[in-house]
Amino acid sequence: MNKTLVLGCLALLGGAFVLPRTAVGEEPSLQFHPDGAGFAFDTGLVRGKLRANGKSQGLSSVVHVATGAVLSRSMGLMSHYRVFSANHRYGDAAWNWPSEARLTPEGTVTVRWPAAEGRPFELRSTYQWVSPAELDVVTSVQAVTNLLKFESFLACYLDSAFTNAQVQVVSLPTAKGPGFLDLEEKFGLWLVFPRDPAALSIVEDGRWKYPPSPVDWVRMPALASPTIVRRSPSNGLAVVFMARTQDCFAVLAPHQTEAHYSMYLSLLGQDLAPGKTVHARARLWIAQNPTASQITTAANRFTATASQ
Repeated sequence: MNKTLVLGCLALLGGAFVLPRTAVGEEPSLQFHPDGAGFAFDTGLVRGKLRANGKSQGLSSVVHVATGAVLSRSMGLMSHYRVFSANHRYGDAAWNWPSEARLTPEGTVTVRWPAAEGRPFELRSTYQWVSPAELDVVTSVQAVTNLLKFESFLACYLDSAFTNAQVQVVSLPTAKGPGFLDLEEKFGLWLVFPRDPAALSIVEDGRWKYPPSPVDWVRMPALASPTIVRRSPSNGLAVVFMARTQDCFAVLAPHQTEAHYSMYLSLLGQDLAPGKTVHARARLWIAQNPTASQITTAANRFTATASQ
């Protein structure tokens, strides 16, 4: 049987299958390997680049191997975008800041944005494939000075085929109890799903009022879990973006057919004292026609594993 097909089936049956480590250049592998100024990967299920041309961005040119479908666009997947503290934004975007990256012996990549004038913190991220279909990113920040309600805003930009988006909310408008809400245009342009009222107060403290591109977020129902999915109806592919509840205070996105085809996680939202380091873990899961139940199970499994 075709090896890629086997790997894909194992990944879709729960994503827990982990390939043995292989030498650089062998395929498939859960390791990143050098590719010019950046890194490349081919898990057997997906292939693409990380930090293409050495830029401070996430995954780009991501292709689903079996179908040839392109998953990413624009600024890529799992890309560090805005960075805030209370009513303050640091520059335009982390992907415009100088950074350095290191490939570990285990095949993971660690990125470091050092503290600098106007940025009183060090930001780090670690990219690790945990299965052919699952990428984990751990974002860490160490404060140099007191930082109130610090936020790292993690972004995913999907190909325009991913026209259907849903967020898992506590209560659906048409039903009692939690479920996945379709991000229909009727709700508004830019939508925020907070963890709780305190989380909403962080989003609305003024940090999103700075140019360029200030955003007026439309209040949406509270999260059942910080989980958002975008689907491509043409091929059944789905990209699920999730985090631990304690690490993520809001899920944000435009309505599902807006031209960005994006989804975002607001990570941390904590007060940091000088020298304090905190971490937030997020996961990207690539699946074929996952049901709501399967997505919920995957999110619960991730939370349990990430908390160990």
